Amino acid sequence: MRRRIVVKVGSNVLTRPDGKLDVTRMSALVDQIAWLRKNDNEVILVSSGAVACGRRELKVDHSLDSVEQRQLFSALGQVKLIGLYYDLFREFHIHVGQVLTMKENFQPGEQYENQRACMTVMLENGVLPIVNENDTVSVTELMFTDNDELSGLIARMMHADTLILLSNIDGIYTGLPEDPASRLICTVESGTDLSQYIQTEKSAFGRGGMHSKYTTASDVSQAGIRVIIANGERDNILVDLIEKPQTTPHTEFKPNLS
Repeated sequence: MRRRIVVKVGSNVLTRPDGKLDVTRMSALVDQIAWLRKNDNEVILVSSGAVACGRRELKVDHSLDSVEQRQLFSALGQVKLIGLYYDLFREFHIHVGQVLTMKENFQPGEQYENQRACMTVMLENGVLPIVNENDTVSVTELMFTDNDELSGLIARMMHADTLILLSNIDGIYTGLPEDPASRLICTVESGTDLSQYIQTEKSAFGRGGMHSKYTTASDVSQAGIRVIIANGERDNILVDLIEKPQTTPHTEFKPNLS
């Protein structure tokens, strides 16, 4: 039986320290997603990186407010991002489809059902959905908190078996990750409160951080979906999570099956 996996890739995974897109890592992740599909998994990819792409495409000689920046750079960058994914997945003969969405599309009703139907028919026909927020029209209160929240909503809408949140650290630690005294929390049983361990810092290029990942993981696992937080900068991380989970650093939230 095919399993359905939602993979969320954050901006800090897809960008280099200088803010440019890390095409080498992007290519490696595409290789791994192709492997997942060959091994009886349906995959939905929730990908950040559009704003980072767009920011490097155009030098603006006048000041823009934060909303204008997101709208301009996401519009530019989304074209580049999906074009790169198209070229990389084509090497594996995998068709991709772009899904740009907004928070209001997850309210019960016609838009929600249309969105689910669209992604369902894509999966049924072997098309890999690549999802991102439509930043050109989603501003202020209409925005998702970040793509962690979006990926959680997608996982629940599409009844995924697993949600994998790829960050730039291995998971949730009992203290600061760089502190030798901190330990990685490998397994989180349903209903466990880890809020005392969650740092509030946000990522350098994204809107989220470990707090948003923890919130998403807690909510989604309560809905009966397994959630994994892992380090997208580790070589072969997606394959290793499937083939050798016992020796691959990550934090797994066990699903609530009651």
